[in-house]
Amino acid sequence: MSQSSSSRPARLRRSVLSVPAINRRALEKLASLDCDAVIFDLEDSVSPEKKAEARENLRAFFASSPLSAKERIIRINALSSNFGAEDLALVVELEPDAVLLPKVDEPQDVMLVSDRLAEADAPENLRIWAMIETPRGILNAASIAEAGRTSGSRLDCFVVGLNDLRKETGVLPQPGRAYLVPWLMQVVLAVSAYGLEAIDSVFNDFKDMDALDAECAQGITMGFSGKMLIHPSQIEAANRHFGPDEAAVAEAEAIISAFAEPGAADLNVVNLGGRMMERLHLVQAKRLVHKARLITQRHRPSTSSG
Repeated sequence: MSQSSSSRPARLRRSVLSVPAINRRALEKLASLDCDAVIFDLEDSVSPEKKAEARENLRAFFASSPLSAKERIIRINALSSNFGAEDLALVVELEPDAVLLPKVDEPQDVMLVSDRLAEADAPENLRIWAMIETPRGILNAASIAEAGRTSGSRLDCFVVGLNDLRKETGVLPQPGRAYLVPWLMQVVLAVSAYGLEAIDSVFNDFKDMDALDAECAQGITMGFSGKMLIHPSQIEAANRHFGPDEAAVAEAEAIISAFAEPGAADLNVVNLGGRMMERLHLVQAKRLVHKARLITQRHRPSTSSG
């Protein structure tokens, strides 16, 4: 079996900003932004004649700007395209935290890249994210997620791509995403069944902050870990909605304390203020508190001597 989600450290993925690798100015601004993760895009946002230049931009950027506080993901072109092989070779060279595969339709799409990374002796901590953005990807979400539990798969996370899904199905953009909710929940169910995470789709109108707030609130309620973003102005809303609030953290700490009480070591259920809490709640509580501490550490001012 592959490394399970419970054995991997919890990551902050509230805000996942997508940046075109061709845009040097946008790359230079990343260090000052408060997003949790960055997707360096070599696919949709880069025209065919600019693919080589975009790869060179990333090579130079990774050499000078490690962005150690942010999770770094490179979105490649499909291996079946004229650019995928060179993109994947760059991933092996740069060793980001993950490679994002576009338009994943079936488990074999993940396993092929897993095999290529293994053949290239890429480190185990170079993980795979999968874009779920086609009707076949939605229909096969569970089997793709199941592939994440097979040996050597490296699969960690799904990212929903609604723009392509709308285009292929004819579903129109509407507030509340009513006709898309069943498909979104199918993705959340799949990752939940196999110990992965899912990132909600982009919100295209980066000037409509009220609608973004509503969609972020919907996403966290549905069970997504964070939201893919297309503009720095969207970071604050995603961090606010997908981050744990004070009440949730306080409850999580109370659960941890309850199971730490003398005599509770052998108990599978404890009474917390009239509510029965199981050990599964303890696991969830520890992950939530860990994420809250990661957020605190990120915003703690650095100290320097002299």
